Amino acid sequence: MYDGEPAPAPQDLVRDHTVYSCVMGSRAFGLATEESDTDRRGVFLAPTPLFWRFDKPPTHVDGPLPEQFSWELERFCVLGLRANPNILEVLHSPLVERIDDTGRELLALRGAFLSREVHRTFVHYAAGQHKRLTADLRAGREPRWKPLSHLLRLLLTCRDLLRTGELVLDVGAEREALLAVRRGETELSRVESWADRLVAEADAALPGSPLPDAPDRARVADFLVRTRRASALQPGPYHQIAEGVAD
Repeated sequence: MYDGEPAPAPQDLVRDHTVYSCVMGSRAFGLATEESDTDRRGVFLAPTPLFWRFDKPPTHVDGPLPEQFSWELERFCVLGLRANPNILEVLHSPLVERIDDTGRELLALRGAFLSREVHRTFVHYAAGQHKRLTADLRAGREPRWKPLSHLLRLLLTCRDLLRTGELVLDVGAEREALLAVRRGETELSRVESWADRLVAEADAALPGSPLPDAPDRARVADFLVRTRRASALQPGPYHQIAEGVAD
């Protein structure tokens, strides 16, 4: 009985159950040019009865639009509590395309995800990017300028977040310098010096940062449980499954 109804296709979950979606990438960072794509990121809430099946809903879905990627709410929260840079930035996009009451509550909680852990995750991610780019150079390949500009932007974001406690995506006055790196117009040695300086500035900002030592896991957990409970009681295509469990 529990698996009697066909499960929705992954992209149908995005279409019918998205609680929040936004534009990310260059357009959110203030780095868009005429050639820029429109990168969309979102969060969908899979109906709770679907989790009572053997086959669980997907944790993430590509599409249905080009350059679109969405996470199921629980996976999104788990990654956010781990200070995943992508997730934290999605929560702070200035370009919201779709939102409902659950999405608004999620955004109201975005401060609960922020902590000094961002120093570890942002700098660690940037270091990993730098290691791969260095390996390319040692193999005789040309520098990949776009990832280098992304590395610098991420370090700028981390430094300012640690200093102020606020995550701001728009690069502001650094736009032209970052675009010059992306176009390959900046000497590699200057790029590496800039990255080293930003890491040092992030390190220096950490001890006095206004951010808490850890995220507010309890607040996020309370939100997730309440949202799952409300979904279980919501009439819809899977309501019969919930009634079957109650019986």
